[in-house]
Amino acid sequence: MPSPTPTNQNKIGIAILGTGFGQKVHIPAFKTHHRTEIIAIYHRDIHKAQTIAQTHDIPHPSDNINEILALPEVQAVSIATPPFLHYEMAKTVLQAGKHLLLEKPTTLNAAEAKELYQLAQTKGVIATVDFEFRFVPAWQLFAELLANNYVGNKRLIKIDWLGSSRADTSRPWNWYSSQDKGGGALGSLGSHAFDYISWLFGPVSRLNAHFSTAIAERIDPATGELKPVNTDDTCLLSLELADGTPCQLAISAVVHASRTHWVEVYGDRGTLVLGSENQKDYIHGFRLWGSQPGQPLQEIEIPNRLHFPQNHADGRISAFTRVVDQWVQGIERQQQIVPSLREGLYSQLLMDLSHKSHTTSKWIEVPTLERFLTDN
Repeated sequence: MPSPTPTNQNKIGIAILGTGFGQKVHIPAFKTHHRTEIIAIYHRDIHKAQTIAQTHDIPHPSDNINEILALPEVQAVSIATPPFLHYEMAKTVLQAGKHLLLEKPTTLNAAEAKELYQLAQTKGVIATVDFEFRFVPAWQLFAELLANNYVGNKRLIKIDWLGSSRADTSRPWNWYSSQDKGGGALGSLGSHAFDYISWLFGPVSRLNAHFSTAIAERIDPATGELKPVNTDDTCLLSLELADGTPCQLAISAVVHASRTHWVEVYGDRGTLVLGSENQKDYIHGFRLWGSQPGQPLQEIEIPNRLHFPQNHADGRISAFTRVVDQWVQGIERQQQIVPSLREGLYSQLLMDLSHKSHTTSKWIEVPTLERFLTDN
């Protein structure tokens, strides 16, 4: 049975599994939200869990997930661990009937993501994935203008997401360097891109992908020796959307670029360009421009109604707080929300098929999500 729905007087008890991104973003956001209270924190090292709990005034530190799930005041769980831990942790949370917020990428493969989605449906819990760009003001206006046919019939979509987070060759080997652990630029950035492409432009009908690894070895901190990197740090993808629109997607985590994240949409009635040059914060700094044929691009002001109600210096907290707010509303109303594990599954499916395309050097047909869900 799912955890009981909280009354308006009671806060939703949250447990956080994972303390990297969890400490930087999840804890501040849940502390900020007026309807959530952090009850427990998980770390595999109990001493680290205790230190973090003391620092953030969290009553229950633990190195045992089942112990946390047994706490009656824990109604919902937020998972901020590396991808290779998502499936087992999320499955345990859902089987316990707790509401779930899961970091992306959802799992290591679409089969695991499908199982989690179906389990959440069976248990009747509210499950979401941290697809933050759906909650960023400039992106929300971008979506509104597209929905209002600003560009008309789409003719071309170009997306560049270029960063230097992995450009330093001295950065040590970790899980990000291992394909088996869900590392790589496609999982880190492409999972977001695949979600917002389907949100803004609709499903994908086929794709072609090519991956490369610029930094093939990194220092293993455990041994001090070079260790092979078998994950992608640059991804080039061509997509054909279900409506026939071509979409070009370039992702890299090892380049120094001034135009860090840029989305361009060209149609028969107009052009929209969404972009950020902020190299230190991947949420803050987005601006939006538009034009009609023959006219210069003009910046479009973001209306106050879309601005973050509380702006944090770290933009990730601002966006994640909105993710939390929608999740909370779904829990209180016992209504499924978007994005859910369904959207997480679709993003994972596109990532799986991208790997298949790279391996086979072929275009790959993308089934509809409905077909994938009904196939064995």
